[in-house]
Amino acid sequence: MKAMVFHEPGRAAWESVRDPDIQDSQDVVVRVETTTICGTDLHILSGDVPGVVPGTVLGHEAVGEVVEAGRDVRTVRPGDRVLVSCITACGRCRFCRQGVYGQCRGGGGWRLGNSIDGTQAEYVRVPFADHSVHLLPGGVESEDAVLFADIYPTGYEVGVLNGQVQPGDTVVVVGAGPVGLAAIATARLYSPDRVVAVDLTTGRLEAAGRFGADARVLASDEPEQLVEDLTEGLGADVTIEAVGAPETFEMCTRMVRPGGHVANIGVHGRPAELHLETLWTKDLTIRTGLVDTSSTPMLLSMLAAGRLPTSSLVTHVFELGAAEEAYEVFAGAAETGALKVALKGQQIYRADSSSLVTVAGSGTAAS
Repeated sequence: MKAMVFHEPGRAAWESVRDPDIQDSQDVVVRVETTTICGTDLHILSGDVPGVVPGTVLGHEAVGEVVEAGRDVRTVRPGDRVLVSCITACGRCRFCRQGVYGQCRGGGGWRLGNSIDGTQAEYVRVPFADHSVHLLPGGVESEDAVLFADIYPTGYEVGVLNGQVQPGDTVVVVGAGPVGLAAIATARLYSPDRVVAVDLTTGRLEAAGRFGADARVLASDEPEQLVEDLTEGLGADVTIEAVGAPETFEMCTRMVRPGGHVANIGVHGRPAELHLETLWTKDLTIRTGLVDTSSTPMLLSMLAAGRLPTSSLVTHVFELGAAEEAYEVFAGAAETGALKVALKGQQIYRADSSSLVTVAGSGTAAS
């Protein structure tokens, strides 16, 4: 089969690799219908995730069809259409029994596209299938569903839940990329007084408005002053860092009120300073974390009910074979306007038209 293979920082290629097969009785093999490129994939290519070894197939988000299942798999069978979670979970260890799947000590956690071959391929092997793939509700399109493999659970769990968003809060989300937009949309579920989005580009701030941000400000236009004005000098109740840069993390710690919460989502490749000389009196709670995806079944139900926005997140669609071009578009998001880039097979079933359509090989703007 063909797959997007990581070779070294700065170099990955679409090339032939060995077909995956069942290695454990709890595995499934999934034919990939739709996968995506994530900001974490760019961090891997930048050398920020040094544990990824050359030869690893990238990607950790997918929708597809089960084509083979190990003898101990109970929840899905060949022919089922499933969401492949970015997190695998053994289901038995101390952390899995608490629903903290991202910290699995039984061989799970973030493995796809990290320590084992990932989803940017024609087929993918998924370990611990009973806890790591989810049957999709009928009528859900793949480009919507794939956002719930990582983006929505991460924005919700690591941003909103870790930030302990409450009714009436002022919430600031720094970074209006896909995860930041998911954090904005799911923060709205808790009836905050206002959600403020901060980003470098006007295009992403426009998207933040569609996902529920009440106020939007460019990072170059003194967002800290805006938050101070909106809160009469108190500061935000919750700040959510969704970039992964020292500057944005430090901005979040400055904008939060005494007793407030800072939730860090971003993947950091450089150290960030923690200015305890000014923060030690503020009684802050700072949370980091890897997504657990324990919320995925609930979020999928909300997707099926039409309760969460999705369609405008996928801005570009490519054939799987055009993965290298897709990476260039996603990496150049400031120029291309890319939010989420999807990779698909040549023939895709669309639930709204009950027909098969063909995606252009060179990539197209999503409708």
